Amino acid sequence: MARVSGTTVRTLRHYDEIGLLNPGERTASGHRRYTEVDVRRLYRIRALRTLGASLEEIASVLADSSDGLGPMRDLLAEQLRGLEVHAAQVQQLTQRLRGLLGQIDRASMPDPDQFLTTLEMISVFETSFTPEQREQLARRRAELGADAIEAAKTEWAGLVEDLLRHVEEDTPVEDPQVQELVARWDALGNRFHAEGGDGEQTKAAARRMWSDNSEEIGRNLPWPADRMRDLMGYLERARQAR
Repeated sequence: MARVSGTTVRTLRHYDEIGLLNPGERTASGHRRYTEVDVRRLYRIRALRTLGASLEEIASVLADSSDGLGPMRDLLAEQLRGLEVHAAQVQQLTQRLRGLLGQIDRASMPDPDQFLTTLEMISVFETSFTPEQREQLARRRAELGADAIEAAKTEWAGLVEDLLRHVEEDTPVEDPQVQELVARWDALGNRFHAEGGDGEQTKAAARRMWSDNSEEIGRNLPWPADRMRDLMGYLERARQAR
């Protein structure tokens, strides 16, 4: 059985001991004898292990039904969600590293402060959100997709420019045009957060991140840090005026 299935005798014995794969028959001398049904079960176990499922998860799925697809689908869907979150995190880190390498490879060496600022921003993100919140944000980015994220960046840059003009002109925060821009700003930000209580928590963490690290964040933006700081205060006053 071990030779045909590509596993080890030790693994088969372990599966037997934990009740995951009990041989359907025994010889007179007590040796395990696996039936066709056992072979099918073993192949399912191996396939699910390859997809990253734990032995406990596999046992639960196989215990619910030997042929039903409902529990199997739930397990596979959960595995897929985990992979999508991991893929989004890998993509984000890849973009950060590619940006740093691009700066190094340019003809003129960039200021070392640029590298420190980038590393600071990585640290700011890691410390501002819990691991669970970072996972939620990564899952949401994966759901949105690269095209939607790029479109949101473009829309956000336009909102910054429009609102900065109102800040410079000292437009009252109650002005309908200002209120409409602020509503669009908040709606845009909401796209990147989950619905419900979890989303409200990540929104609050994001606001704290900006408030506590405005100088570091401002150095990574094309607008002066003091103007962005004024804009954040303007936005908050506009929200309170609703």
